[in-house]
Amino acid sequence: MKLTLQIWRQPSAEADGNFEIYTVGGVSEDMSFLEMIDQLNRQIVLDGGEPVAFDHDCREGICGMCSMVINGEVHGPIKGTTTCQLHMRSFKDGAKIVIEPFRAKAFPVVKDLAVDRSAFDAIITAGGFITSRTGSAPDGNAILVPKEDADQAMDAAACIGCGGCVAACPNAAAMLFTAAKVTHLGSLPQGQPERRARALSMVQEMDSQGFGNCTNERECEAACPKEISVMTIAQMNRDYLRASIAGDEA
Repeated sequence: MKLTLQIWRQPSAEADGNFEIYTVGGVSEDMSFLEMIDQLNRQIVLDGGEPVAFDHDCREGICGMCSMVINGEVHGPIKGTTTCQLHMRSFKDGAKIVIEPFRAKAFPVVKDLAVDRSAFDAIITAGGFITSRTGSAPDGNAILVPKEDADQAMDAAACIGCGGCVAACPNAAAMLFTAAKVTHLGSLPQGQPERRARALSMVQEMDSQGFGNCTNERECEAACPKEISVMTIAQMNRDYLRASIAGDEA
């Protein structure tokens, strides 16, 4: 396959960026999207240029690092797929592919396609944990958890923190990410003592980081590579409302 790539290049957070066009050949349809970028970078380096910077780590759809917007779609055209799991068979030979970083005020560009998502870390620090002492691992049946609650917790825990929900949202809201973390812990017995305070603190931190407001566009759900439901947002809103009414800040 031979492809034309229009890639966002930005040397630093302070510098202005622009799109640059590259042609890359010899691309196998079995390559992942990131392997294709690797091949492009080898070509650029051999030509004496600066390789394209992009975030990556596990390349197995687990870490959430591979943050790219491909032809206007977060993580590319395949639903429920991270960029690293996207294969070049999804594109036609001779295609033109536009690649740019996630766009959000709270995700400033570091370089080229790499963005700073430390705002998510701040949200987790605000309440994405439990403080109860659990000791060593208990027997699996020591604390009975209703199946509905367990399923809800596991579905929410699938969030990998990639930030695709923010990039897809027209308001750059982080509601789906925050709600997934709140719902995950709030669905389990260990998370009950701090459930209301957690919702308050994490939502307040989310707002302070400069994310936009949710207007129920549901673009976040459509773009999420783990297909997390917006029902987690409804659950977080209920917890937040109860905590606000009760004045629970403990």
